[in-house]
Amino acid sequence: MLFQPYFVDVLLPLPLERQFTYRITKEEYHFLKIGMRVAVPFGKSKIYTGIVYKLHEEEPQAYEAKDIYQILDDTPVLNTEQLKHWEWIATYYMCSLGEVLRAAFPSVFLLESETIVLANPNFEESDVLTPDAYLIYEALQRQSQLTIAQVVNILSKKNVFPILKNMIAIEAVHLKEEIYEQYQPKMVTYIRLATEWEAKEKLQELLALLSRSEKQRTLVMHYFMLKTKSPTPIKKKELLETSGISTSVCKGLENKGIFEAYEIQTDRIVFEEASQRIPTLSTHQQEAFHQIKACFSTHDVCLFHGVTGSGKTEVYAHLIKEVIATGKQVLFLVPEIALTTQLIIRLQKFFGDDLCVYHSKYSQNERAEVWNHILTGSEKAKIILGTRSATLLPFVNLGLVIVDEEHEASYKQFDPAPRYNARDAAIVLTKIHKATILLGSATPSLESYYNTKVGKYGLVTLTRRFGNVQMPKIQLIDIKEKHRKKQMTGHFSDLLLKEMKDVLDLGEQVILFQNRRGFAPLIECETCGVTPQCPNCDVSLTEHKFKQELRCHYCGYHRAIPKQCDACGSTDLNSKGFGTEQIEQELLALFPKHNIGRLDLDTTRGKYGYQKIIEAFQHQEIDILVGTQMLSKGLDFKNVSLVGVLNADNMLNFPDYRAHERSYQMLTQVSGRAGRSQKQGNVYIQTFNPYHQILQQVTTSSYEQMYGEQITDRRNFFYPPYYRIIQITLKHKDFNLLNEGAEWMGKSLKNSFGKNLLGPTAPSVSRVRNQYIKQLIVKIPPKQSVVATKDYLRKLRVMFEAIGRFRAIRINIDVDAY
Repeated sequence: MLFQPYFVDVLLPLPLERQFTYRITKEEYHFLKIGMRVAVPFGKSKIYTGIVYKLHEEEPQAYEAKDIYQILDDTPVLNTEQLKHWEWIATYYMCSLGEVLRAAFPSVFLLESETIVLANPNFEESDVLTPDAYLIYEALQRQSQLTIAQVVNILSKKNVFPILKNMIAIEAVHLKEEIYEQYQPKMVTYIRLATEWEAKEKLQELLALLSRSEKQRTLVMHYFMLKTKSPTPIKKKELLETSGISTSVCKGLENKGIFEAYEIQTDRIVFEEASQRIPTLSTHQQEAFHQIKACFSTHDVCLFHGVTGSGKTEVYAHLIKEVIATGKQVLFLVPEIALTTQLIIRLQKFFGDDLCVYHSKYSQNERAEVWNHILTGSEKAKIILGTRSATLLPFVNLGLVIVDEEHEASYKQFDPAPRYNARDAAIVLTKIHKATILLGSATPSLESYYNTKVGKYGLVTLTRRFGNVQMPKIQLIDIKEKHRKKQMTGHFSDLLLKEMKDVLDLGEQVILFQNRRGFAPLIECETCGVTPQCPNCDVSLTEHKFKQELRCHYCGYHRAIPKQCDACGSTDLNSKGFGTEQIEQELLALFPKHNIGRLDLDTTRGKYGYQKIIEAFQHQEIDILVGTQMLSKGLDFKNVSLVGVLNADNMLNFPDYRAHERSYQMLTQVSGRAGRSQKQGNVYIQTFNPYHQILQQVTTSSYEQMYGEQITDRRNFFYPPYYRIIQITLKHKDFNLLNEGAEWMGKSLKNSFGKNLLGPTAPSVSRVRNQYIKQLIVKIPPKQSVVATKDYLRKLRVMFEAIGRFRAIRINIDVDAY
């Protein structure tokens, strides 16, 4: 009887188009399940963590299957629904399944292999070794193996591989790859009394034994005091902190066999129990709540169009309560981490430790713990609050997805692959789990609103603010006229300054919006007109006064602010334009008695950066908060009665077909931060063009009018939602080679798509990190097959990469590139 071979297809976290097959034993075949992790050799010597994708008995034809190195799990770490969702993302967004795995998995699950240096016991010709090689050889005589990091430390050199290569050639050493687990569970040390001293009658004997050691006796007495207060286990840290006694005293009691130390695994993030009931809904909210439930009986997707301050979060909370009562999970998506800060506080008060949070500011170990809770359907993971990466988690019983601020561009991932839109991926996720999805926004995206018009999505509107609070009064200020009349102080008009003073005198707060960080976008020589440029990108350097540096916002390059012009040597250098940092400086001079805060990427770098600023503003420790678009997204501050937009024209004049839609959304959202309690708020928008149609629509909250105009333009110029868009980006450091490759690609696409191809053209920033960029846009008409178009693009990409000189050109394909 012939030996029956067994095989497993393994999904690797690499940008490869297919899975690789490995040989396994019969026992492994019956033990392994789809979704388990295995360590497998790949390439010459590397070991990778892969996922079991398929078990079968078909030997690969193109190569000889290797054996797997190690099985890493007893149970799967991802489930079949999740894998199905990942496959859809890989297919739809034209990337590999390995890239989705790399984006989704907490990196601590992807075990790394480390190169180990081992001595050859039979090698005796130490006199032929170089001085560096002899140091390694000598170290290996004292310990059995060295890691590459240890070799680097021994030699005080970064590049040690040439030395090791020579040692391997003369057989002095050999290398081995060793897998190591990265995830470290958090262990907390607890203290308990040794069993022999637990009896009550032993207490006197114990205190007599410690009569000569006052500190040890005090610590034991303190232990008993804590024990009588609460029967729960006592943490070692808590015992030492409350008693004020050192670790060495406790160690002495452990050595005497009186105390025993033991460890318990615990979560890194723990929420307190629920402390508040969900507020009762108003009549209008109640009506919207029932309409949403009715909508879910006919549609899987419902768009909830509620004005700013209408209390959408309370409606969400009531829906969540109903869904988790049935034992199902709820995913609550937000566009940015800044928004999670306030939502965590509000949802935690309603739902306590049923909530868990998942986003990129959490450490890898914290994310791994959340992953495990969701996978096992833990009580701690009934509600998952997260940013776009949360759509890739291993849900086991998903009942509802809420996408808050569904119009936000932050839901779209641009780099690296997968270049997915979390809102659209969440809609597919709910179809896989047979769940429902609610898209919430005060300014819905044109695509979502169009889908309600054609009957694809349901629509529920809420046009009243909670508590019948009035919508803010929005006024446009013509700063061209104000400049002419010399009524500007710095970047503030006289009207805005007067209103700010009045509001601050009443003890209320102000938000100022300027969608550009830094002090100024550029500095310019007044003599020759030269501005310092980034050496790696085609952009001017942004001035950051606080750090006294010029910085590139694309690649991170920075240099000190020059004292004189690099071109002509003139010292007459001036800042042009303004950012949040400059506004902050002006406010400190204008309002020296008030506290000024700034919310932008520069001030929120730490893990709790957002939280500290938002909480300080909420507790009224900050009077005026200046910020970028982070401020515009769903934040709720009760004491803000004035919002100022310092320059509305930047967004309107952006070279993008969505510029007007995005401007309307941004200005409406930032206006919605004003007057969210009983008093009507005021919004002042400074502009050079107060008669612009979008600004007029913002002042009258005319969403339907904006939608009507923009959707007509989209139809006339063949843009989404009527036409689909795929953007192809080519990058290379050689400008001429890139041009040649882009022309070849352009001609090939022109033959198939004709007038529906735009490009190749250079984007507004045509070089980033020394890579030149060219873009082509393919528009797909309504009746053209999207699947067939993608298949053609895949084939064309293979043909392009088969041309030797073009192989080094990097190609990125972005489906729905908006």
